[in-house]
Amino acid sequence: MQPPEPNEVNLHQAWWADNNKELKEDELNQLHDDDELYGTILDFCERIESEKMERAMSDESGTNQFDLSYHEMLRRILYEGIVKSDRTGTGTLSIFGHFQQFDLSKGFPLITTKKIFLKGIIHELLWMLSGSENIKYLQDHGVHIWDEWADEDGNLGPVYGSQWRRWKTKDGREIDQIDQIIDRINNKPWDRRIILNAWNVGEIDAMKLPPCHFSAQFNVTPRDPVVGFDGYACLESREPAPQKLNCLLSIRSWDTFLGGPFNIAQYALLTMMLAQVTNLEPGTLSICSGDTHIYLNHLDQVKLQLSREPNPIPKLILDPSVKNIDDFRYEHFKLEGYNPHPHIAGEVSV
Repeated sequence: MQPPEPNEVNLHQAWWADNNKELKEDELNQLHDDDELYGTILDFCERIESEKMERAMSDESGTNQFDLSYHEMLRRILYEGIVKSDRTGTGTLSIFGHFQQFDLSKGFPLITTKKIFLKGIIHELLWMLSGSENIKYLQDHGVHIWDEWADEDGNLGPVYGSQWRRWKTKDGREIDQIDQIIDRINNKPWDRRIILNAWNVGEIDAMKLPPCHFSAQFNVTPRDPVVGFDGYACLESREPAPQKLNCLLSIRSWDTFLGGPFNIAQYALLTMMLAQVTNLEPGTLSICSGDTHIYLNHLDQVKLQLSREPNPIPKLILDPSVKNIDDFRYEHFKLEGYNPHPHIAGEVSV
């Protein structure tokens, strides 16, 4: 069994589909080490990105750091990724363990090097916040990202929203994690237990798709923070005032080309919404991802995206009159200054 020639790298999905069932561990390692297979990808990345990175790092003020961080993740996967088989049968280039952070005071992290489906991002978040387990709301609003997983009646089982709003306890109670988070931010802003969890081990088997973005921890930054040991005495004389809300998102499995821009924007939006209803400012969104991958049938699309120059960071304006998390509607969000490159299509692996 031989991998495709270098000039066929962007077409080797069919080869992978024909052969991945027979791949053994030693063959996967041999494929990963094959210089011919990776040469074209690595040369491309070095040629397109090295000068761009140097320019960006020397002049951060004029650079879209959100796109730059996302591109750097894609480049790392192309450089370091291991070829692996997966549940879908598509195959991936995968790294394990990646971290990135977005300063939401700089703008809204909606990737500009391809057009992102903001309508879907907003409606899916509102759907999850509603606690629904059925895709009817999404379909009624022209969002079909869950269609492939739902049963014939549109049901998904106890997925994200169900866990967020109705986490079942062994004594028969239901916990609304969103209400609990808002209460803790308002009344115990320095609490280290402000956590949103979708990974309910007891109900995983009932879910059509277990949560990929499974946990988010929220943290409040004080106004005029005391930094370092020298400022410790100041904490004894005054209670700092809360100012910014930060989010640390954990993702177990991340389809970086299709899901990556979606999840970045969606949790930035959730952080902004929670900040507004608790009278705070959006702080940072940090993302820690486990199996961080590019599907093998997305390599050509990723190469195209990396060849594009980022455009300025957009802004997302929330209607300031909304003070309750359950009162947000699609019309309460206004995107400004978004000038993306054209959309790049990619097949979803189910």
